[in-house]
Amino acid sequence: MNYTAIVDYGVGNLKSVANAMAYIGRKTLVTGDSRELERAGAIILPGVGAFPDAAEKLRSNGLDQILLSQAGRKPILGICLGMQLLFDRGEEGRSCEGLGLVSGSVRRIQTNLKLPHIGWNSLSFQNSSPLFRGLDDGTYVYFVHSFCGCAACEEDVIARTQYGPSVVAAVSHSGVYGCQFHPEKSGEAGLQILKNFGDLI
Repeated sequence: MNYTAIVDYGVGNLKSVANAMAYIGRKTLVTGDSRELERAGAIILPGVGAFPDAAEKLRSNGLDQILLSQAGRKPILGICLGMQLLFDRGEEGRSCEGLGLVSGSVRRIQTNLKLPHIGWNSLSFQNSSPLFRGLDDGTYVYFVHSFCGCAACEEDVIARTQYGPSVVAAVSHSGVYGCQFHPEKSGEAGLQILKNFGDLI
């Protein structure tokens, strides 16, 4: 099917993502139904909150297994906490397993700057990705986070930002993408990223 499923698992900014997709003319369905996720042409995994709670909610609904089964069959985009859940493991509060779709772990940002990191920061692109087609290096996007992905393979990192140290801002591995920032809150640049993701269907 040509719609994008936005995963509803009780943790996420569902409406803002759906509104942004509708604005660029993309058909979406907000759902926690495994059959609809299987039928979708692409999947967006949003998320706001703590890694262990979100991981538990995915597992309690069996949605973790659906995401694992669909990875490689269709494009998947994790946003903010949704990106963090793509990694092997999270270290927020307690060590907790993630989906394991991107090798690495999620750790607190080691910075002397104020956390959470809230605001606009520029992206430095690396390892070319269709997600950023039409955007220039240095594009600004909107972040809200205290933890970040630490990728085991630098080849999986497609963008970084600076917040004291260099921080992973986006990843890609075998058709699975993640944005630590919020494209749905990042103006024209964010809408372009969502459009590029939709074009992968």
